[in-house]
Amino acid sequence: MKFTAKQIAEVLNGEIVGDSTVEVDKLSKIEEGAKGSLTFLSNLKYKNYLYTTNASIVIVGKDFEPEKEVQSTMIKVDDAYQSFAKLLEFYNQVKLNKSGIEEPSFISKSVKIGENPYIGAFAYIGNNVVLGDNVKIYPNVFIGENVTINDNSTIFSGAKIYSETEIGANCTIHSGAVLGSDGFGFAPSEDGSFKKIPQIGNVILEDYVDIGAGTTIDRATLGSTIIRKGVKLDNQIQIAHNVEIGENTVIAAQTGIAGSTKIGKNCMIGGQVGIVGHIIIGDNVKIQAQSGISRSLKDNEVVQGSPAMKYGDYNKSYVHFKNLPQIATTLNNIEKEIQELKVKL
Repeated sequence: MKFTAKQIAEVLNGEIVGDSTVEVDKLSKIEEGAKGSLTFLSNLKYKNYLYTTNASIVIVGKDFEPEKEVQSTMIKVDDAYQSFAKLLEFYNQVKLNKSGIEEPSFISKSVKIGENPYIGAFAYIGNNVVLGDNVKIYPNVFIGENVTINDNSTIFSGAKIYSETEIGANCTIHSGAVLGSDGFGFAPSEDGSFKKIPQIGNVILEDYVDIGAGTTIDRATLGSTIIRKGVKLDNQIQIAHNVEIGENTVIAAQTGIAGSTKIGKNCMIGGQVGIVGHIIIGDNVKIQAQSGISRSLKDNEVVQGSPAMKYGDYNKSYVHFKNLPQIATTLNNIEKEIQELKVKL
């Protein structure tokens, strides 16, 4: 799909400098701009690319005045970065604007489907599933029985949604994610073997939740594993049974959260963090990457390390960590000198 500079300027409320009829059908970085592409200049350290880029349209700030002739059509806006981000969102919506039901796919006769659905080929949708309006189910998705997916949510190819899962409105589930698989529940027996404990709860995602590729969220033993409104989970995260994650918390890749831990709202958790089970993490907590959390954390704590300690204490301690060999040598020398003094005395 092609757009003219005039159409783009109208969307962004921008001012055109150059040919208003020039067309673009793709986006690019300014240093890689080709004919027919649109790019932007926000950071002025890249401004020299403006004079060499082959991009057809460049979005720039209203206050920017070029020092040389610019071949591209410019669209001047209040904030070049925000405007380009707005176009990226619009472009993504157009690209993903699929509708209809492809064949072959299996859809149970008991499924309720809202308006304007998209169901891709080889999708499987089980009994008593409810799909809201504008729900998109990409090819090779599995949806088990009694699942509810609310309006405007998207499930990308290869995701697996087990039975009883509830997904809110405007959620995105990326490829390879698994929602509702059994929690890790086993009871030791006298003979050393382990007996499986049935996991009969479910998973609940509230509205505006994003789940990254390959992330797994286990169903609760009893009750629900709950991901609250606005939570953003990166790729390859493990959320165990009966965990609850508060509103607008963001978690980076390869983090693992053990069972029954409660995490507050507006937390920021770095990559490869390990969190033990049955603890409470307060609101607005920040956990640095690769930290190990073995205790509950109060509101607004910032921690790092394994086991984690206060962020400031960790940084002070690290000065000594990296000098440990030198410190050990110094202590050994002092000990020698003391022994020599003792002999002389």
